[in-house]
Amino acid sequence: MSIKSLIINPGSTSTKIGVFEDETLLFEETLRHSTEEIAQYASIVDQKDFRKKIIMDLLAEKNFDIHSLQVVVGRGGMLKPIPGGTYAVTDDLLEDLKVGRQGQHASNLGGILAREIGDSIGVPSYIVDPVVVDELMPIARYSGVPELPRTSVFHALNQKAVAKRYAKENHTAYDSLRLIVVHMGGGVSVGAHENGRVVDVFNVDGAFSPERAGAVPSGALIKMCFSGKYTEKEVYKKIVGNGGFNAYLGTNDMRNVEKMVNDGDDHAKEVREAFIMQVAKDIGSMAAVLNGKVDQIIMTGGIAYNKSVTDGLKERIGFIAPITVYPGEDELLALTQGALRVLNGEEKAMVY
Repeated sequence: MSIKSLIINPGSTSTKIGVFEDETLLFEETLRHSTEEIAQYASIVDQKDFRKKIIMDLLAEKNFDIHSLQVVVGRGGMLKPIPGGTYAVTDDLLEDLKVGRQGQHASNLGGILAREIGDSIGVPSYIVDPVVVDELMPIARYSGVPELPRTSVFHALNQKAVAKRYAKENHTAYDSLRLIVVHMGGGVSVGAHENGRVVDVFNVDGAFSPERAGAVPSGALIKMCFSGKYTEKEVYKKIVGNGGFNAYLGTNDMRNVEKMVNDGDDHAKEVREAFIMQVAKDIGSMAAVLNGKVDQIIMTGGIAYNKSVTDGLKERIGFIAPITVYPGEDELLALTQGALRVLNGEEKAMVY
């Protein structure tokens, strides 16, 4: 029997929803929220009823019977560090989403809304591979400063989804493979996947990206912080938001960068080549983590659509392992697949 699912992926100014029958998308919608609407609420969790109403109103407009659903899935939020997998939204998990265990973020609402809607129609609710997935091996946590351990916060949903997609397409088990997965979007993360676990990962401490500075010279950063020229908020914005391509070229869109290069902009070409080299260096580092025994390198995310970037990376790191490119980031489908693996008995639901 087919399984119908409602998928809820909240962002800071939008709520993206999708309805699937097995892995087939029946419809999706991005519900936009104005700054004025969001400003009415003192906290993220206070937005719950507002966001739930617009979801239910949309389903009613589509004449969709919510009682035909077998499961509701939300985007995972800022929970405590947990292993990857599909998690039932238990009372403990729900409480940590509400309080924002590692911070307040719109994604926290995904599991909260999934649980409330699921309970109202008597079906299970889940979250899948939130950004706080932490499977690092102990030695990967050392940074050189005991007070500043390396942490695991990365594009876990997409990284895990494409890794499992590759395994399925090649008729093998994800937990039998040694993979390097490269997510290239607004941020970049490069993970070493060993036997079903992401044992090391670069995220904000790796290559620069369209909006993020990545690893920067620490001494110079300390001087900038204490120069008196910038507030803490301004320095943070330089690193996350206004860093990377934004800082060098005034755009966070790789398509604009490509146009600049094609129009003869040598600076844009140099920035793009620097980006490719930095990502390649991260991939090489993860190959060392896996002792050079890499079954496949997988490139994904929006920038993976850019042939100049993927070809440039292949030229630099093709000697390490074969390469597969899965461009884009289909978060709604990835969330659906996580629930289906549990409901179809392929995986057991994780307990938070």
